[in-house]
Amino acid sequence: MGSAVPLGRLTSGERLPKLEMGCFGRSESAAVRYGPGMRTLVVGCGAIGGVVAGSLAGLGLDVSVLTTNPEIAGALREHGFRFCGENPPANAAIAKERVLESLEGHAGEFDVVLLATQPPQLEDAARSVAPFLKPGTQVVCFQNGLCEERIAPIVGAERVVGAVVAWGASMVEPGLYDRTSAGGFTLGRLDGQIDTQLEELARALESVGPVVLTPNLAGVRWSKLAINCAISTLGTIGGDRLGILMRKRHVRRLALEVMTEVVRVAQHERVILEKVSGTIDLEWIALTPSESAVSGSPSLVAKHGLLLAVGTRYRRLRSSMLAAIERGRPPAVDFLNGEIVRRGAAASIPTPINAAARDLVWRIARGESSATHATLRALYDETR
Repeated sequence: MGSAVPLGRLTSGERLPKLEMGCFGRSESAAVRYGPGMRTLVVGCGAIGGVVAGSLAGLGLDVSVLTTNPEIAGALREHGFRFCGENPPANAAIAKERVLESLEGHAGEFDVVLLATQPPQLEDAARSVAPFLKPGTQVVCFQNGLCEERIAPIVGAERVVGAVVAWGASMVEPGLYDRTSAGGFTLGRLDGQIDTQLEELARALESVGPVVLTPNLAGVRWSKLAINCAISTLGTIGGDRLGILMRKRHVRRLALEVMTEVVRVAQHERVILEKVSGTIDLEWIALTPSESAVSGSPSLVAKHGLLLAVGTRYRRLRSSMLAAIERGRPPAVDFLNGEIVRRGAAASIPTPINAAARDLVWRIARGESSATHATLRALYDETR
């Protein structure tokens, strides 16, 4: 294991120096906060929460998890975190007493709370942890959507950190996790401030993937929202992995139309959109009026090509919203496409593709329609 990289001041959008797993604990300032005395609580042990909690536990950090799913709780107590796929975290054991099903008796115990529930459970999760926070506890949102704004009134805006996730995972069975794509996080605060506490949190999350700090959390969130409104929702409707769906031209066209509506609403709200993963420019990918009126042009070929590349890179990605429906949970579509429809209506900006996609996801969740390629093709045909 190499020597630690000292913590330094980061400029806007700068990557943290890459650290080998576990070595940040050797740096003096990181050890103070992320050594044995640093208590971390991960709320929600689905795909994202499980990978994050297992990675942090693999570093030897003091990690507890809170899950209301008795099957997941039982599996973690019996086996710890288990991983399949390439490069799983090492030594991801967790003591049985660190697997919690309630916070009774744990008031003021945690320095960092990582909220990794699905968006529909987020606000209840924030309310459940709020009485147990100590002064200075950071509360981190891993959900897609604009969730930081939702929990700020519950836990205090000064505590809230947004963690925009740029990788995928699935939970194969309770306690068994499969990381389906590489990537890391972008971290930021609602007020845009980058401080030592945020940097130290980033150090810990480097065990999962590369971390970037941003003073423009809203710009990163809205850009990711555009991607999720297309990829997660269309993946839910199509019932398949991203690589397969993105091979189809009508799916790519729907994705472009969904993202175009999101960009228009974001521009109305004066959000400065950031590039996704440093490469995907949402304002460029949004359809121009002339592109919206035709089925082919040189610029459209380039945009379709980009989506093909995204589908190839994240080919194993499966919608977490579809997984939630399969587990009998409500889909997060109101936090994605529904958010755009609501804000678009308030601004008199038409969002018909997002509205149709949102309604179809709810029909699938109610058992009134099926998640199939044919359903996705029908959505395309009905929205021409």
